[in-house]
Amino acid sequence: MTRLIHLNGPPGIGKSTLARMYADDHPGVLCCDIDVLRTLVGGWETRFAETGGLIRPAALAMITAYLTGGHDVVLPQLIARPEELARFAAAAAAADAELVEVVVWDDEESSVARFNRRGAAGDSDTHDRVRALAADDDTLRGYHAVLDELRQRPGVLVVDSLDGDVDATYTGLLEALDA
Repeated sequence: MTRLIHLNGPPGIGKSTLARMYADDHPGVLCCDIDVLRTLVGGWETRFAETGGLIRPAALAMITAYLTGGHDVVLPQLIARPEELARFAAAAAAADAELVEVVVWDDEESSVARFNRRGAAGDSDTHDRVRALAADDDTLRGYHAVLDELRQRPGVLVVDSLDGDVDATYTGLLEALDA
């Protein structure tokens, strides 16, 4: 059975890095990074949040088509709202695929510190836009609180994100997925 592997977690925790590693190690797996897709929409730099809303339906269609074709998809995306989570679950169900929900996790203070440290390094234009959405540490803590509830739902896999040790975190992901 094909799988939609949703890597959820706080901003800057390493979801996209892990998704790229997973796709690189599993030929044929699509890494559907919505933040990358945003950059394909004109004006994304000044309308980052809006382009997320514009590109999500296209991402859902692409995910559904890819799963229907018999291939796995890994989705690195913070999705905290239940109605958005339901849309991705419906895409997996429409393709007769399994939804695997993974929360990439670290404690609140470490998550906030990692996000702030990453942004200070000038990592990417998209990170600068995410920084504008998560304008302060209280917003980041709010995401963390919602994700803390999500990670406690039945069937959700939790992978500890080890600060500074991407390889160990990736090994934890593979173990959780039995990959």
